[in-house]
Amino acid sequence: MNWNELKFKYTKTNAIIVANYSDGEWSHLQVINDDKITINALSASLNYGLQAFEGLKAYRGYDDKIRLFRPIENASRLRRSAEFLGIPSPPESMFIEACKMAVQENIGYLPPYESGATLYLRPLLIGIGGQIDLVSSNDVLFIVAAIPVSSFAGDKKSSFNKALIARDHDRTAPMGSGAYKIGGNYSPSIVAGQKAKQQGYAALLYLDSQTRNHIDEFSSSNFFGIKGNNYITPDSPNILPSITNNSLMTIAKDMGMTVQKRAVLTEELATFDQMAACGTAIVVLNISEIHDPLTGTVYSSKSEGNSTNKKLHDTLTGIQTGVVYDKNNWCLEL
Repeated sequence: MNWNELKFKYTKTNAIIVANYSDGEWSHLQVINDDKITINALSASLNYGLQAFEGLKAYRGYDDKIRLFRPIENASRLRRSAEFLGIPSPPESMFIEACKMAVQENIGYLPPYESGATLYLRPLLIGIGGQIDLVSSNDVLFIVAAIPVSSFAGDKKSSFNKALIARDHDRTAPMGSGAYKIGGNYSPSIVAGQKAKQQGYAALLYLDSQTRNHIDEFSSSNFFGIKGNNYITPDSPNILPSITNNSLMTIAKDMGMTVQKRAVLTEELATFDQMAACGTAIVVLNISEIHDPLTGTVYSSKSEGNSTNKKLHDTLTGIQTGVVYDKNNWCLEL
């Protein structure tokens, strides 16, 4: 495989790991050498979107060790999403074992350290039993798939990436499902995101849907801004709790920065020295400009270059690949 040609796209690998929940019990984890599954055509996942998922990565380090980054946090977030949907989620031990198995069964697809690419793991829960009533599913399938990937969005080799504020639709509703990692939160942003990319934007930034005055998050990642020695990220019940953002906040504190998690007015974008999108898929994507189609305003980073964003990025990826000491014990070595 030519690692240099990798993109953030689906690649068929050797196997997926699966387990079924039925009659109140989880089955043993199984290795399936196929990427096809069979579910009832009237399942709640197909008809009502009863589905939760996660995203994490396996990294081959500079020392050739293989690491998972904070998988316990992913297991916890999946359980939280599942509880919102009223479906069971696997125990933490099963979740982590399934992730380990997915890496081991697809080890030939784990990119080398020098490539900068990773093995992306996609755990998901779907309701599979047939039903037409609006109730949570009693039969659930747990899957962990593995796909080799590069960066998700934007040009990570460039410090210049534009973002567009979404003004013609909302991603989630107040007091809705925005803080949970479920499929229904992502489908409303797909077409808008594609249009934004066709116009040259690396990301689409959403405002709160109640007042349209505050920053929420990007389509699939959190927002943060750097103002002087302050790391500022929005606080809202509609934002997905990002494991990457949480980690970056800890790193920022270790760098001597003040971390502020609070409401961020749209106009405050004009005051940031640097801006970025952050998440598992993109890690840290520097944003140089944010365009508001309603007012025609262009919010630009004030500082030359992206030094703080780059330092945050390099520290986080350094921990994930063993280059930087993991003092918080975030990584699980396989």
